[in-house]
Amino acid sequence: MDFNNTRYIPMSRRRRIYEGKAKVLYEGPEPGTLIQHFKDDATAFNAKKHQVIEGKGVLNNRISEYLFQHLNDIGVPTHFIRRLNMREQLIREVEIVPLEVVVRNVAAGSLSQRLGIEEGTQLPRSIIEFYYKNDQLNDPMVSEEHITAFGWATPQEIDDIMALAIRVNDFLTGLFLGIGIRLVDFKMECGRESSSPTRSLPIRAAYGTSSRTRSSTRTVFDAISAASWRPTPRSQNGWAS
Repeated sequence: MDFNNTRYIPMSRRRRIYEGKAKVLYEGPEPGTLIQHFKDDATAFNAKKHQVIEGKGVLNNRISEYLFQHLNDIGVPTHFIRRLNMREQLIREVEIVPLEVVVRNVAAGSLSQRLGIEEGTQLPRSIIEFYYKNDQLNDPMVSEEHITAFGWATPQEIDDIMALAIRVNDFLTGLFLGIGIRLVDFKMECGRESSSPTRSLPIRAAYGTSSRTRSSTRTVFDAISAASWRPTPRSQNGWAS
């Protein structure tokens, strides 16, 4: 299907599918598509803090377009099809796997707290962590055993998700390094294409969120991170804790 020639539906005539903390999803113009509208709402700590930042949705839409289009261009499958206007994108409808996938390159945040590693320490290799996506439970960390036992994903899907996460990490690391930013960690989610005849494939990267960098907290993909609520001065070595 040529998604570049799909018809545009005015917001007044759309059916709203879902509204979250940062986005609203509407029925798309073609089967298997949705229209994603970016809001100006900013939340942190599972919506315990909330604020409206004028223009945030516009900025997030453009950043999201830039990153996801580049991922598509290098063969990483994502939900992104194209940007429609200043606040909206046409995306593929996917069944979200209920996991937050965190890729860590440098010790920071909860990893430093759990393991007593000084923030800013380069890790021996990139580490992938899984968190069960549940705000009421504060998104607890889970193992691959939990994921398969409770049917959140199959072993093959876990392998696919990890392979996607490493490819996205390689891309983002190089992208940010080119402008002098050290990628500390980032979080992404994945989904199954709703049009797939099987439940297990294909897996697409979807609804990526935020990353921390050496010089400051930077927003990538489509959300302002919780650390944006805690601005801190840069230390002498350039690390913002």
